Amino acid sequence: MGYAARRPEREPRSPTDRMNTTNADALESIGRTSLVPLARIVPAGSARILLKLELENPTGSMKDRMARAMVEAAEKDGRLQPGGSVVEYTGGSTGVSLAFVCAVKGIPLHIVTSDVFSREKRDHMAALGARLTLVPSATGGTTKELTLEMIETARRLAEQPGSYWTDQLNNTDQLACYDALGTELLAQTGGEVTAFVQSVGTSGSLRGIATRLREANGAVRIVAVEPAESAVLSGRPTGSHKIEGTGAGFVVPLWRADVADEIQTVSTEEAMRTARRLAREEGIFAGTSTGANVAVALRVAARLGPDATVVTLAVDSGIKYLSTALYASDA
Repeated sequence: MGYAARRPEREPRSPTDRMNTTNADALESIGRTSLVPLARIVPAGSARILLKLELENPTGSMKDRMARAMVEAAEKDGRLQPGGSVVEYTGGSTGVSLAFVCAVKGIPLHIVTSDVFSREKRDHMAALGARLTLVPSATGGTTKELTLEMIETARRLAEQPGSYWTDQLNNTDQLACYDALGTELLAQTGGEVTAFVQSVGTSGSLRGIATRLREANGAVRIVAVEPAESAVLSGRPTGSHKIEGTGAGFVVPLWRADVADEIQTVSTEEAMRTARRLAREEGIFAGTSTGANVAVALRVAARLGPDATVVTLAVDSGIKYLSTALYASDA
């Protein structure tokens, strides 16, 4: 069965219409991203793999959805007061997305991040007006110790009067926006999703999307992905890895073991190799966690066979990683 690229309905559809819409702002461009089939890297006899291009969001990341949801929920219930500021710790993509949302809304933002994450993300946050505090990594990779130090630094900064700490690892406001992403997937596939594959960072996207997909089809298989070097969800020791945005090094608070039917691990090397293949063979320029997603989607597709449909996400754009080992050292 053939499959044409599909995008959910978005009104207004043209840039001219959008400019003429009363009270519209840049935040309205978040979501309704395309879903495309992978054509060249999927072996014969495998299930079809559909990739949701979350890199089409304004900052090139699915985290735009999450940042808007967290900020607007806090505005609505008064946790973030008029004239207040936002604080967050981040590997970069959430920080860039928060910087975008806060720039549109005129909210000061203080980000805690690390030198281990890409220069592009840090520069992007600063360009959007965020103030940065850098926590150095002792290993050159993401570790439990680094994550906890970033969290503690953000906690201290949030003690300032008027500050609101979005605290992404504990913030359930993000679940609603990922439920909406799941609704998009159901509309784009006509509900034909055999398996869904997603890397675990905060676990918010996996939980929100999986819950929505299971409401429509209780038989859908949910596959969680984590770094092989720090496979704590699989019961292995914590460690250092370079799949940005995933693998905090400990079991994150939003994780629920009953959400995933299985957990698969991917090494940093395999994730990067798959991301490069995705760029060269499919023309989809994405980051390391997308490489991890597609690597596992390929395994699941081979197992399920040609009558199945596997869906996963292009989490963010490869433009965010040009200075890193993902692309800078690629001959």
